Amino acid sequence: MKLSIVTTLYRSSPHLEEFHRRASEVARAHAGQDYEIVMVNDGSPDDSLQIALALMQGDPHLKVVDLSRNFGHHKAIMEGLVHSAGEEVFLLDSDLEELPEWLPDFARQRLDDAADVVYGVQARRKGGWMERWSGELFYILMRGLAGISLPRNLVTARLMTRRYVDALLQFREREVFLAGLWYLTGFRQVAQQVTKLSHSETTYGFRQKAYLLVNSVVSVSNRPLILIFYTGMSIFAAALLYTAYLVFNWLIASRPPDGWTSVMVSVWLLGGLVISFLGVIGIYLSKVFSETKQRPNTIVRKVHVHAEHR
Repeated sequence: MKLSIVTTLYRSSPHLEEFHRRASEVARAHAGQDYEIVMVNDGSPDDSLQIALALMQGDPHLKVVDLSRNFGHHKAIMEGLVHSAGEEVFLLDSDLEELPEWLPDFARQRLDDAADVVYGVQARRKGGWMERWSGELFYILMRGLAGISLPRNLVTARLMTRRYVDALLQFREREVFLAGLWYLTGFRQVAQQVTKLSHSETTYGFRQKAYLLVNSVVSVSNRPLILIFYTGMSIFAAALLYTAYLVFNWLIASRPPDGWTSVMVSVWLLGGLVISFLGVIGIYLSKVFSETKQRPNTIVRKVHVHAEHR
């Protein structure tokens, strides 16, 4: 099969019929009749599944993967890639903020650059100043804490070769951070600037973004654990210097240390550091606990295909 278009469904019913029509048009223009569209229902609470199944009755190119519950966007994407069969895989969201019509430009650039992946990046991050500022802060902290330089303003949409998708699916993490896995998979990846539309405000608040940052960092890097060691050594060195200073004052200058201020500051500072460091270690232990249980990333209730493929 020449092309697979993969998308996920979650509260997608307002845009699903138009998405299917437009995705089918670009797929036929790119691959003739040798294509498939894989839709993964990620436990959507609306009627997205019913609409997708109705569309499938009239389209033998459509496959619907119904998950048993909501597992999250990234895990649903990985399940969609598992069920794809195309030599090229075009991944994008179904809310039409990312356009199916990007496919020809992505395909042209992939061939011109001899790349395995062409991914979309926004020229300017959508949303208000708070969303743009928090997004920029996320990439800065990811680079500093995880040591990974992710492309800024990355979108879901990307065109991938089969060998890249097969390599990506070798990752078996239970805690899936897709942008990190995309980076770690390697191969030649090139960016294409896109303009992502905005139909609604983001549902990610500060708490969700903070959780995403922590989960992303600890899922792809052990650098925070190493930073704990170096921070501890730095504090130890500073404490030795301060101790030498106090001893010098007591022996040479005959001035005993004043009051309890420095003692209390040191206790609170070191106590806070110890608790925060234990928290970081605890997060990593929770990840180890999750990985060692070997729970499946997703559970598929049923894969729906057109009657002629049964």
